[in-house]
Amino acid sequence: MLRRQKSYHSFPPEEPSNAPSTFNDKLPLPKLIVFDLDYTLWPFWVDTHVSAPVKPKDNNSRCVDKWGESFAFYPAVSSILHSAKSHNIPLGIASRTHAPDLARDMLKALHVIPTFTDNPAARDTRRRTVRALDYFDYIQIFPSNKTQHFTRLHQSSNIPYDQMLFFDDEARNRNVQTELGVTFCLVRDGMTKEEVDRGVWEWRKAFGIKPGDQPGDLEEREVSRFDE
Repeated sequence: MLRRQKSYHSFPPEEPSNAPSTFNDKLPLPKLIVFDLDYTLWPFWVDTHVSAPVKPKDNNSRCVDKWGESFAFYPAVSSILHSAKSHNIPLGIASRTHAPDLARDMLKALHVIPTFTDNPAARDTRRRTVRALDYFDYIQIFPSNKTQHFTRLHQSSNIPYDQMLFFDDEARNRNVQTELGVTFCLVRDGMTKEEVDRGVWEWRKAFGIKPGDQPGDLEEREVSRFDE
């Protein structure tokens, strides 16, 4: 039976020139920012909505599956990943999907593109694109409790749990905060720059850093933990 055509690529990616404001205010940042995949970086369940194999389209800004359905990141994701790497912020993935190989194939097929236009045909194809997979320093994709993902992230990175920030669309995964001390930020409608800023400020709040603080204000506080 033929499946009804759906599209998960309704909007063009955002221009990446403007980073989240917290990346530029010179206040401390997490040593590792971690993302869930489904309904956090992209608007679908990869183990439910996508049928392998997938093929890239439009300069790797989207891909199509076996049935010709179109899939892409949320519009701001490429911009967020590009901005984070430009600011030397390590990135990680923690996903419990039951299709880990397909998830990795999607991350290989979807690229982060330095500049965008609304018209794929008008893009400068000479600009080098990078696989989204290559933007992530630490990757844990397997079906399990998210505390298991973060245990492995901690073991592979040696980054303290309280220096990690996690974006996820499921409230049940807040246990990484209550059990491990990872700052958890619940995402309702996919990643945006505003969500990044909200999460960073939640992380800063745990260290007593408030909006309006200046870098010099921190010099008299105990901030050595940020430089460990």
